[in-house]
Amino acid sequence: MAEFLSGIELSRSYYQEVVKPILDSEFPNLKYSAALIGWGSEVLGYDTEISRDHHWGPRVLIFLSEADFPELKEKISKTLSEKLPYEFMGYSTNFSKSQENGVRISKTITSGPVDHMVDIFTIKSLWQMRIKFDPYQEITNLDWLTFPQQRLLALTSGAVYHDGLSELETIRNKFNFYPKEVWLYLLAAQWTRISQEEAFVGRTGDVGDELGSQVVASRIVRELMKLCFLMDQKYYPYTKWFGTAFSKLNIASKLEPSLSKTLLASSWKEREKYLAEAYKIIAQAHNELGITKPMTTEVSSYHERPYLVIHADGFADAIRKTITEEELKKLPNIGSVDQFIDSSDVLEDPKLCKKTKSLYE
Repeated sequence: MAEFLSGIELSRSYYQEVVKPILDSEFPNLKYSAALIGWGSEVLGYDTEISRDHHWGPRVLIFLSEADFPELKEKISKTLSEKLPYEFMGYSTNFSKSQENGVRISKTITSGPVDHMVDIFTIKSLWQMRIKFDPYQEITNLDWLTFPQQRLLALTSGAVYHDGLSELETIRNKFNFYPKEVWLYLLAAQWTRISQEEAFVGRTGDVGDELGSQVVASRIVRELMKLCFLMDQKYYPYTKWFGTAFSKLNIASKLEPSLSKTLLASSWKEREKYLAEAYKIIAQAHNELGITKPMTTEVSSYHERPYLVIHADGFADAIRKTITEEELKKLPNIGSVDQFIDSSDVLEDPKLCKKTKSLYE
C-alpha cells in the first residue's frame, strides 16, 4: 500500500492535480466550491494508517449552486467517471458500492468507468443531510440545542480547497460555535450535571462500593472534560476521538494528570483527592473566563457529610444569573441534546435530535 498521507492533504492534491483540471476543461464556466468536510476521521485530522480500510482515499466534495445542481450534477459525475485516472498517489480512485451503513471501500480496477467518491452537493443539501437544517435560515436557540456537536464539528472542520460560490466559508463560519447566550446556558447545564453526582464518589466508597465509586468518578471525569470543551469554545467529537481532541485544549496539560490519577486510583479517598485537584484547576479556568463574579476554587464538605466537592451547583447558578434572553432563562436546565442523551443511535440521527425540541416546551 502507498505511503500514508493524511486524508486532508491527499484530497487537496487530488482536487488540485486531477479533479480541478477536468472541471476546468469540461465545464470552463462552472462556479463551484470544493472541500473535504462533513464526515470522516480525516476531516477532524485524526486519521491514521488504519483509517484507510474504509471510506478513505482520494475523495472530495463539490458544491454547485442551487440553479446548476439539477442539470449538472449527473453530467459532472459521469464526466469524472470517464476521465479520472484509476489511481492517484498509489491509491485507487474507484470505490465499492455503498454498504448498508453507507460505507464504501477502495476497489482497484483497470478498465471501465471509475466509481469515484467526488460527491456533489449544494451547500443546502449537505447541511440538510447532516443536521436537517437549511443553513441560510436564522438559527434559533432551540436549533442550536438540538444540533449534535459531533456533526457541527465535522461541518466546520476539514478544509475548503476552493470557494468559487463565495458562500461555503461564510456558512461554515455561521456554525463555528454557539452564540454567547446559548453558550452560557450550556455551561450552566454542564456544571449542573457535575453537581448531581459529585458527592457520590465518596458516598459510594464510604459504604464499601469501590466499583460504584469508580463508575461515578469516571462519569464525572467525562463531564469535566465536556465542560472544558465548552469553556474553550470548541465542539467535542464522538467517543473515538474525544480524548484525542481533549488533549489539544488549552487546559489539557494542566488537567490531564489529575484526571488520569482519578481514574487509576485504587480507593475512593484517592479518587476524591485527585478530583479535588481537578476541580481547583477548572474553577480557576472558570474565573479566567470573567463571566461571573470570582468563584471559590477550594473544595469543601458536602453539606454535613464528609465528602469533598466543588459545589458545582453554585457555578451553575452564578452563570444562569448572567443569561439575559428570556427564552433561555425559562428552559429546563438540561442543556443541549448531547448533554442529556448518550445514544449514538440518536446523536447520529438528526431527525431524532430535532424531535427533542419538545423537551424544552
